[in-house]
Amino acid sequence: MKSWSNFIGGAWVPPVAGNYIENTNPADTRDVIGRFPKSDEADVNRAVASAQRGFQQWRRTPAPARGDVLRRVGELLSARKEEIADLMTREMGKPLAETRGDVQEGIDTAFYAATEGRRLFGHTVPSELANKWAMSFRRPIGIAGLITPFNFPLAIPTWKGFPALVCGNAVILKPGEDVPHTATVLVEILLEAGLPPEVIQLVHGAGEAGAAIVAHPDVNLISFTGSTDTGSLVGETCGRMHKRLSLEMGGKNAMIVLNDADLDLALEGILWGAFGTTGQRCTATSRLIVQDGVHDEFVDMLAKRAERLVLGDGRKKGTDVGPLVNADAVSKVDRYVAIGAAECELRLGGSRATAAGLENGHFYKPTIFTNVAARSRLEQEEIFGPVLSVIRVKDTNEAFTVNNDVRYGLSSSVYTRDVNVAFRALNELDNGITYINAPTIGAEAHLPFGGVKQTGNGHREGGWEVYEFYSETKVGYVDYSGRLQRAQIDNY
Repeated sequence: MKSWSNFIGGAWVPPVAGNYIENTNPADTRDVIGRFPKSDEADVNRAVASAQRGFQQWRRTPAPARGDVLRRVGELLSARKEEIADLMTREMGKPLAETRGDVQEGIDTAFYAATEGRRLFGHTVPSELANKWAMSFRRPIGIAGLITPFNFPLAIPTWKGFPALVCGNAVILKPGEDVPHTATVLVEILLEAGLPPEVIQLVHGAGEAGAAIVAHPDVNLISFTGSTDTGSLVGETCGRMHKRLSLEMGGKNAMIVLNDADLDLALEGILWGAFGTTGQRCTATSRLIVQDGVHDEFVDMLAKRAERLVLGDGRKKGTDVGPLVNADAVSKVDRYVAIGAAECELRLGGSRATAAGLENGHFYKPTIFTNVAARSRLEQEEIFGPVLSVIRVKDTNEAFTVNNDVRYGLSSSVYTRDVNVAFRALNELDNGITYINAPTIGAEAHLPFGGVKQTGNGHREGGWEVYEFYSETKVGYVDYSGRLQRAQIDNY
């Protein structure tokens, strides 16, 4: 079995304590990818010391030149797209069509970041005093600790890492423990593209490594994607230590299908939104809110199509739905299926998939519950699996109320032909993202991504806003009057 390394101090090195985590293919756990470091505080301390040196070098590199490195990263990702998609599917399970999209999102983010290296705008404004110049500009902050999940092994590290680098920060990346191979390849590409070695540190491991990064006094800012409960702990530490923090956490996203909807279009949307990535997206459609007039017809259409979805190895042609990422994920879905069976009606699925060819993987049948009550546990709590809850409503107002009545606020969608309802939805649905006549998944790299309420803390990934998170504003005044001028004094 191959043993892989951390990247710390400009070199590939083993973990200090010598502990490792075995990485296996979730479609067939007999397929072992290798052993990856189970890092701890000692590894993080070494990474921080190196990142401090890297930051001093990188911050002095002009931002357009930093962008040029990211442009080369985009070119290398493009050249290796199929290879990276294949290793990513082997590592976390989603079909190749999805992992190709994951790589493409990294490519898009790289090219977008490259252009932002020439657009880190400040402001020049008139001073209230004569012969005085006033301006603001952005500068890097320091070391950025990035803690990323398993479900987008390339896209999310690039969402966070590329803007952080273009802004001039050094980066310590702690990827999800289920997807270390993808992160390793990403770091190899960054180095090949010309990133100075001590600007990037890769620290593999589980919660202990992540906690050490969050708590280290010399890590200046943290970007975390994961569960709301873990995010709360991260927030407590960062608040106590006065660190800049971006949290991207849970979701309980709803698709609303109204009586005037194009049902065939809505059907394609719900199949993709609910069962794409095996339901393992923070934007996955886990609630289907359907108006009375089309409820029965639409649920029948959905059950018939969902039953035909093909489960299997995502690297094999014809696979619609891959495995869950690990055994714990399967157990969690099992627990919620048991809760649903006690609360409502099981329409489809509800058990592990163990047919021939699936018995050695973490497969779960696409599952649909109907007669789900608003405020029930199944309707309120994030499951992160292929489980869809169907809620019947009488009208648009009730649909909007049900959508908003959860602690999360990431994504929502509405299927309707009524332009007035569409614009009401954009304004009234309490989510960071709302789609009209499209599923709850499908964010684009050049727009801000994030949610409200317990989904996040107000910052956004992607788009132009993320560059504000990874840089700080400095104001400069130049007084060329040759005499003392007093601002903030009553000069009138």
